[in-house]
Amino acid sequence: MLEIAPVSRQWLALVEEEILEPERPIIDPHHHLWKQGLGFDYLLDEFRQDTGSGHNVRKTVFVECHAFYDRDAPRHLRSLGETRTIAGLAQQTAASDQGNPQLAAIVGHVDLALAGKSQSLLREVLEQHLAAGRGLLRGIRHIGAHDRNADRFFITPRSPSYLYGKEPFRQGLRILAELGLTFDAWHYHHQNQDFLELAQAVPECTLILDHFGTPLGVGNYRGCRDEIFQQWKEDIRAISRCPNVYAKLGGLAMPDNGYDWHKRERPPDSDEFVSTQKRYYLHTIDCFGPERCMFESNFPMDRYSLSYQVLWNGFKKMVADFCDQDRHALFYGTAERVYRLAD
Repeated sequence: MLEIAPVSRQWLALVEEEILEPERPIIDPHHHLWKQGLGFDYLLDEFRQDTGSGHNVRKTVFVECHAFYDRDAPRHLRSLGETRTIAGLAQQTAASDQGNPQLAAIVGHVDLALAGKSQSLLREVLEQHLAAGRGLLRGIRHIGAHDRNADRFFITPRSPSYLYGKEPFRQGLRILAELGLTFDAWHYHHQNQDFLELAQAVPECTLILDHFGTPLGVGNYRGCRDEIFQQWKEDIRAISRCPNVYAKLGGLAMPDNGYDWHKRERPPDSDEFVSTQKRYYLHTIDCFGPERCMFESNFPMDRYSLSYQVLWNGFKKMVADFCDQDRHALFYGTAERVYRLAD
């Protein structure tokens, strides 16, 4: 029996490292906040314990996670509660946050398939999110992850099969583009071809590929990592040819990726993290170029495997031999441009 529970702060603290390049400015373009999500709170205080662990995190982007919903509202308006709550947190703390990163943008959730019922209704809902976001809303995420065995996964999304190919959904993306909003895409590795078709079908919309398309390593996919990687490499290369797509580099340390770090007595250090996962990062950067890639924490989901301190040290080690211009793009510049975060 483990003396310290995995995933706890005590467990993460078993590995502490000196901060590499502590002055390098960072935008973390993908994190969540929630109340009792997955059984624990992860609010601003908890997040700031992570961002305050030594790296120079200056701005962050909150990404929807079905938190703070208004359960009394009509179904298509419930997610307004999340956008409203996060915008309120950002504005309440902005003036007093000495030394803390700025919560600078929100990626909210709207059912984009509403366009199939009424395009005017979808526009109305998006306008309400823009108002609720108090100037912080930059995009929408409508999860497309679908697998017939998802009930066995750690995270069990309920997206319909082939969401990306449905015309009402694509109409919704076109409306996003008209409003100047981006789309964050989360799906599984075997859906990367569907995502490629989506990017080609709606070239006017800026699409952001979350978590490398989530190569799975659990259930039926356990033991298939190298086989999956070979097809994944080809898919990423093809997706990168779509100039409207950007890539987030992170989110590979979730339990469903199958590395099982969350089951160990001790979390990995940055060297183990790099040696295990570097090939995904460098291949994606090679395909997209640094100007279309951005490192992401995906916290607290990736906190199931390693600490914020170790994660960002790992990122810095992966690209230590890159020129400073490219490293700035990966850690700050691409996120600043895509999410319009310039002061």
